[in-house]
This record gives sequence, C-alpha cells and structure tokens, in this order.
Amino acid sequence: MLKEMKLTLLGLTFMGCIGCDSNAVGKTYADIVHASYEDSLTAAKTLKTAVDAFVASPSADTLAAAKTAWLESREPYLQTEVYRFYDGPIDNPDNGPEGLLNAWPLDENYIDYTVDKPTAGIINDGTTTIDAETLASLNEVGGDANIATGYHAIEFLLWGQDTSDDGPGNRPHTDYLAGADNHERRALYLTTATDMLIADLQTLVDAWAPDADNYRKEFVDAGTTESIRKILTGMIVLSGFETGGERLQTAYDSMDQEDEHSCFSDNTHRDMIQDVQGVKNVWEGSYTRLDGSVVSGASLKDEIASSDAALADRLTSEIADSLAKGNDLPVPFDKGIASGNDAGRAKVLALITSLRTQEKTLEEIFRLKELTVPQPE
Repeated sequence: MLKEMKLTLLGLTFMGCIGCDSNAVGKTYADIVHASYEDSLTAAKTLKTAVDAFVASPSADTLAAAKTAWLESREPYLQTEVYRFYDGPIDNPDNGPEGLLNAWPLDENYIDYTVDKPTAGIINDGTTTIDAETLASLNEVGGDANIATGYHAIEFLLWGQDTSDDGPGNRPHTDYLAGADNHERRALYLTTATDMLIADLQTLVDAWAPDADNYRKEFVDAGTTESIRKILTGMIVLSGFETGGERLQTAYDSMDQEDEHSCFSDNTHRDMIQDVQGVKNVWEGSYTRLDGSVVSGASLKDEIASSDAALADRLTSEIADSLAKGNDLPVPFDKGIASGNDAGRAKVLALITSLRTQEKTLEEIFRLKELTVPQPE
C-alpha cells in the first residue's frame, strides 16, 4: 500500500510539472536587459545635466564636460544593442524607438550648417518648430540619412562636422553664444534631443521592469526555447550583419569617414568594443553595472554547454578574441581605414574576420537547438 502511494505521489508530481518551464536563462537575460537600460537612462540624465549647464553658460569648459558626458552615456547603451533584431521593445516595427535613439549615418546638413553649406538644416531654416513631436516626425523623412534625433544628432551638435584626418569634429562653443546665427535654435535643438533620449530610454526601462504586466513578462512566460531563440537572434545579427558588416565591412571597403559609426566624436572604436561586450554579457549571463555591482544568473553559455561543451567553449573563446581585436582597433578609426594605412586596415579586417567566425559558430548553435537561423536583409 505504501509503495503504491509513493508511486501515485511520484506520478502526480511528474504530471504537475508537465509544461513547467522555469526559464532561468530568460530571467537572467531580462534582469541584464533591465539593468543595462537603467544604466543607459542614468547616464543620459547625467548627459542632460551637462548639456543644460553648457547651454546656460557656453564655454570651452562646459562644452568639454558635455562631450565627456556624451561619451560616457554611450558605454552602457552600446551594450544594449544585442537586444535588437527580434522585434522586442527597442525595435518593434510599430513603436520601437531604435530609429529615434541610434540611427546612423547622419546627414549633417539635415540638422545644421557644414563647411560647404553654411545655412543648411532645420536649425537654420527659421520656420520649423523645434520640439519633440516635430523632430520625431522629421526623423528619417525623405531618406535614411535624414536623422533628426538620437545619440548621433546630439554628437553632431556637440562636436560638429568632422573635417580632420586625425581628430574629431571641432565645433566651437561660440556656436551657442549670442551673436552666432540661430544660436537659440541650436541650443533648443540640443536640449530637446537630449530630453527625447531620456524619454525613449524610459520606455525601454519600463518595458523590461520586473513584477509588471509588460514585455518582460511576455518574454519570460514564453518559455526557455523562445527566449533562447530571441537571445541568439540578437547575438548573431549584431555579431555578423550589423557590427561585422554594416559598421565595419562597409567602412573598410569605402575607406570613408562618413561610414564610421560615431564619426563626429571619433568614438567608433568604443562602439565596436561595447557591442561585442554586450554579446559577451548575454552569452555568459553577467553584466557589470555603472556602480560596479554585477547582475548575473543562469547563462545561455551553460545551457548550450549541457548539450555540447566543446561548442560552448569555442564560442566563448571566439567572443573573447573579438573583444581583444576590438580593443586593438586603430584610434581614430577613420584614420585606421584610410587608403595606405595597411597596419590600421589589417586590424579592422582582423575584427571583421573574428566576428564572421563568431557568426558561423552561432549558426551551429541555432542548429543544435533546432532553431531557424535568421536572415537579416
């Protein structure tokens, strides 16, 4: 009788767990996503403080402080780019803010003057209202390079056009002083774009917040397999198509500084490093926050290793190699890709090759999990 009772209880326990899925990997990922978007928001608010101080009292020092804050704001955000490419909150086709946050390359003349077009841009037309609604409506209107908002619009407003072969743009602080053409509109544009950045990042923090009826809940509730598919999709498309292709191969082939990701500030090398760091974060299930604390938990790496340890180890090694090659990129990047700079171009090509190798290994992991490899357009 006792034996039958034990078997009955065992059977009930087993039946009760049919369909159960703790999705520990998905939960860790969601924790990392939320933390990194929170850090991006925190850094954007610090940028706003610096921008407001600069606009209130334009000087070489306040401009330099705003530039530093912009550079620092990029560090956490770039690590979030690996959350793209599966129609999540960042790039949902209906309302994802990615195009408002980080679109590039940017046609400078769409926003402000350049050396050969001194009266160009929204700032100088004198008729277009400068507010969040208007700038959002103008973003990418009439062409992909007609970018009106986001990190790179702010970058251009701080650094100006990059006309140097060995340094960043050199916009003078006097562009924002009384007496400069449209200085008030330029200042309003800069503060408005910064406020928009904060508002868009807040929507992403909210979408991934724990204990809420939001996208994060849908993501975790969908189960481990679907979470892994989305995580891997972000990893493979960012590794190969986006970073290895759009951001590196295109610039390598054209040898044109207009094709580098952060051309005004010459921060492109950090873009590449932090993109790879983001891939490492979600693979290893660990993210180091701005305050030095670590968010970690069940990792995709361990999940894959449970089926194929050698494959998991290979990808871990390849990501580390890509990160090392990213740290070895020439600075400034535009000088590194220039015709005749064989040593610099070799370093760029080495990272491209490493990322393509990483991409191929990720394809193997897709097949291991019996998932369809995405084909970005």
